[in-house]
Amino acid sequence: MLVSLNWLKHYVDISSISPEELAEKITKTGIEVDGIEYIAEKSSDVVVGYVKSCEKHPNADKLNLCQVDIGDEQLQIICGAPNVRQGQKVVVAKPGAVLPNNFKIKKVKLRGIESNGMICSLQELGIDEKYVPRDIAEGIFVFPDDVTVGESVEPLLNLNDAVLEFDLTPNRADALSMLGVAYETAAILDQDVMLPSEKVHAAGEKAADYVSVEVKDPDLNPYYGAFIAKDITIKPSPLWMRNALMAAGIRPINNVVDITNFVLLEYGQPLHAFDYDRFGSDKVVTRRAEQNEKMTTLDGEERTLTPENLVITNGYEPVALAGVMGGQNTEVSDDTTTVLLEAAYFNPIAVRMTVRDTGLRSDSSTRFEKGVDPNRVEKAGWRACHLLEKYAGATILAEPVSYDELDRNEKTVEMKTADINKRLGTTITTDDIVSILHKLKFSFEQNGDTFVVHVPTRRGDITIFEDMLEEVARIYGYDNLPFTLPEGASQAGGLTNKQQLKREVKHYLQSTGLMETITYSLTDDAMIDRLISPELKEKNPSPVQLAMPMSEDHKYLRLSILPELLKSLAHNRARTQHDIHYFELGSVFVTDETTLSKQPDEQLRLAGALTGLWVSHPWQQEKKQVDFYLVKGIVEGLFSYLQIPVAFEQAKLPDMHPGRCATISINERTVGFLGQVHPTFEKSMDIKETYVFDIDMETVLANYTDTPGYQPIPKYPSVARDIAFIVDEDIQAGDIKETIAETGAPLVKNVQVFDVYKGENLPEGKKSIAYSLHYQDPEKTLKDDEVEQSYQHIVSTVNAKFNAYVRS
Repeated sequence: MLVSLNWLKHYVDISSISPEELAEKITKTGIEVDGIEYIAEKSSDVVVGYVKSCEKHPNADKLNLCQVDIGDEQLQIICGAPNVRQGQKVVVAKPGAVLPNNFKIKKVKLRGIESNGMICSLQELGIDEKYVPRDIAEGIFVFPDDVTVGESVEPLLNLNDAVLEFDLTPNRADALSMLGVAYETAAILDQDVMLPSEKVHAAGEKAADYVSVEVKDPDLNPYYGAFIAKDITIKPSPLWMRNALMAAGIRPINNVVDITNFVLLEYGQPLHAFDYDRFGSDKVVTRRAEQNEKMTTLDGEERTLTPENLVITNGYEPVALAGVMGGQNTEVSDDTTTVLLEAAYFNPIAVRMTVRDTGLRSDSSTRFEKGVDPNRVEKAGWRACHLLEKYAGATILAEPVSYDELDRNEKTVEMKTADINKRLGTTITTDDIVSILHKLKFSFEQNGDTFVVHVPTRRGDITIFEDMLEEVARIYGYDNLPFTLPEGASQAGGLTNKQQLKREVKHYLQSTGLMETITYSLTDDAMIDRLISPELKEKNPSPVQLAMPMSEDHKYLRLSILPELLKSLAHNRARTQHDIHYFELGSVFVTDETTLSKQPDEQLRLAGALTGLWVSHPWQQEKKQVDFYLVKGIVEGLFSYLQIPVAFEQAKLPDMHPGRCATISINERTVGFLGQVHPTFEKSMDIKETYVFDIDMETVLANYTDTPGYQPIPKYPSVARDIAFIVDEDIQAGDIKETIAETGAPLVKNVQVFDVYKGENLPEGKKSIAYSLHYQDPEKTLKDDEVEQSYQHIVSTVNAKFNAYVRS
């Protein structure tokens, strides 16, 4: 909403406050002022001039030599505007004048003849071209005859105006009108509101002699008023009205259209003027449109309608989309002499449906959608008639024809001083509340400290006690509310186990060099069943499809984070980012066929995707590619960091490389997987060799404790022994490692694989696996025979269990 302060001052006295101060006060009471715009930069020595003569320039075909009277002197000015004529009153910038953008006017010679000044267009005075009337957009501005030669043009053209831009919240529909803004400003400044005149000298004829009104859907159109204005002369609207409209961002057209737009902005009540002679009948019928019924709107577009659209008809065909836009066939033109003026109340939902179906949104529809003041509908019609009578020479017929089932009753809200102070933490007195209600212009009944407030219909946003509480608080002043600390016992905030786990996981993964990402929780048909973790796949989850997806690419709630993570990786690889190491901690959405009617179970999972180089040190000529063991090491390190024992087992999973994939288990329960994406799937995604991991963090959370672990520093020396077993190729190193750890406990503290060998000097189908064993007793120094005894026990156990023998 654009609010002209020169317009606003007609309703409320704002002479004692600057635009900046007023903007700050309005913002502090709840309506944000986005900015202040001055209509034009200040210009000096720009006055009204009278063109006494206008002749062709002797040396130029497109220039005119004008003699212009500016009151105290006469200037010779050369002008190239196509519309300059003798006898006009025009805008003259005298020599020495400074126009916007620091454009200085000087005496110059044009084609050998001196020019002393400039006859100006509105654009040259700094007015935005989109608001300039079309008939003068290509030429100079011409004043009406009632202005005085020599006077400054600033007040005449509203160049000294400041415009406030309001950023309104949806509930403040009252501030979509100048009167609404006037009431708001008056409450802030404790001023009276001066209402405009609606007085009309009605003719002896009645409107009912010319038109009848029939409403077929009272729930959609509870009030329709038809006013008749005869003997109209179409001409430009008065200068002050054109100035007001341009300041509000509306281009002036003619007096009739400008008056309807002016009242729209003044009262917040949309009106529409039909050319009565082109209306096609003497009957106004409002009804729902027929299926596929067509009409052409003012913008020249043919619209196909549905029964959800409310239309104004002449009994035969639509002539307007109710509350949105009029029809082209009844548009006011230069030949119009009689106007049928519509002032109506349309159901906000009905208007919104029409806007949705047609894609049309107008100043009218915006106000109807938010709700107009039911007590201003008919008044706005009379206000427009007053202006038509005064500025279009109209004869207004008596007693407009109306259909009226409109509820105009005011809502009442009860409040008590004690309740207000209890909610706000203030010590506002009853007298203070009385003063605030008077400022708001709300009528009320008082019984001690209890108030029954009658809320005017212009404030449709106030219906309950909390609404009135807000009104009291904002007029009292948010800055005046006390600053207090909460009383009573307090407790420091903390993190839940889940929050702590998420922080620990993110901290660790970021420290390893991975980058956190956030991808869509939605995916498409092609990806919904890809890369699902095996323990989740066993539950046979059903994908959750959105009822109204924003696109086909975001149709389902995801069952795995990895597909969207790989899409992000592919997107960045396509933009020359080849070394990418991502992780995401997010939710998947699990349901099954028996619970499709319920909300899906939101489960926390951790996923990662790595490709390219992990280490790149060109100076040292060192490079290391991402591989299976790197990813396994990151995952192992994470579980070690969280102090949760974990096991890995080789696996073959869909969409994963058959020889480079493993499941992850906690206490023999699968919680995820890791490995290389299958080369075929990589090719379909247009990515290179990529390794991923996916972990069920709900299970990890169940096994996580935030109790810090501690191991004392050993006092006694340790003993290291290496051992290599020759076993069958299908034996897994992890199984032997587990057996060594169990057999050697408690003296064997750590077991690590440090070599796997296949090839020469080994029998067919065999491989050598070498382990490093770390012996230590926290209570004493180990003796050689104790270590040897444990060592031999390990050898015999492994040999027997895995048909192995020690490599010599």
